[in-house]
Amino acid sequence: MLFAVIVDAAPTPTSTSTRRRATTIGSALCWAAVVPTATWAALRLAGLDRGPLVQAFAFTPYVAGWSIIALALAAALRRWWPAAVAALAAVALLVAVAPRALASSQPATTGPTIRVLTANLLAGSADAATLVELVRRHQVDVLAVQEFTPDAQAALDRLGLDRLLPHRQLNPQIGTPGSGLYSRWPLSDVGIRHNQGQGGWGFSQAYGTVAVPGAPPVRVESAHPSAPSALDQVVAWRADLTTQPPATPDGGLRILAGDFNATLDHGPLRALLRTGYVDAADATGSGLTGTWGPYDGDLIPPVTIDHVLVDRRIAVRSLKVLHLPNSDHRPVLATLRLPTP
Repeated sequence: MLFAVIVDAAPTPTSTSTRRRATTIGSALCWAAVVPTATWAALRLAGLDRGPLVQAFAFTPYVAGWSIIALALAAALRRWWPAAVAALAAVALLVAVAPRALASSQPATTGPTIRVLTANLLAGSADAATLVELVRRHQVDVLAVQEFTPDAQAALDRLGLDRLLPHRQLNPQIGTPGSGLYSRWPLSDVGIRHNQGQGGWGFSQAYGTVAVPGAPPVRVESAHPSAPSALDQVVAWRADLTTQPPATPDGGLRILAGDFNATLDHGPLRALLRTGYVDAADATGSGLTGTWGPYDGDLIPPVTIDHVLVDRRIAVRSLKVLHLPNSDHRPVLATLRLPTP
């Protein structure tokens, strides 16, 4: 009887084969989840934002979130080699991404507070009444606009923007190249920068030096480098970001505000920051809030490509991502405290 029980309990070839198949499937599932995140982490750390990877890198925060799921899956199935690789990938991606959700210390400035708003108007189709109301409600001092058209200028003035922000440097253009800079205070040294773009065509950038009472002059520019919307645009995108005006930590104060068509996972934008700028969203722990997308009905997860970059001597007090109907971008409002002269 005992012998019979032992024989009955012995594994059959069928059960052994089933277990092996389950083991194989579990391992394959783990590697299928882990390998893409590990590859992404390696490419991101190496700064290989080239070709189609330029667009892909914008979604790195989503991959960082997936890396945790991949690690949990491998650990739950006790696949230790995939789990080890997943852990390394998760750490690498989270180190790159997570600080954007954490506020950082700011310089102890004692100068006046200014509010800077940037908004992409989607070839002038954004709702002008909402934009003027945002300026009024949030007491905006400086407004930078991109994709600024003659019709948009007329609509904004008709709604009273010329009375709220009477000083301006404008370059309205039909379509998307236009740019504008509005200010509560006088502007000097104004001009228009023309990006290289593809084949010599690119977005324009209005700029000027704002005379803020009780503070040093501040050079503000409405930034709008080319978009890497296709492979043949990537060279122009990189060139436009590379030629953005660097910070001048030993000179005057600078602010770049606009649609950079780049996230903090793109090397050229990080290089620009290293010249002496601080990303206002990153500084306030709002660096993972999307500002663009979905676009044109496509289910594109929101990404953070609109920024306010400020001289590191300027304190960032708060940042808000707002809503502007009929634009595919969300306006970004930064409240800043300037140093004294």
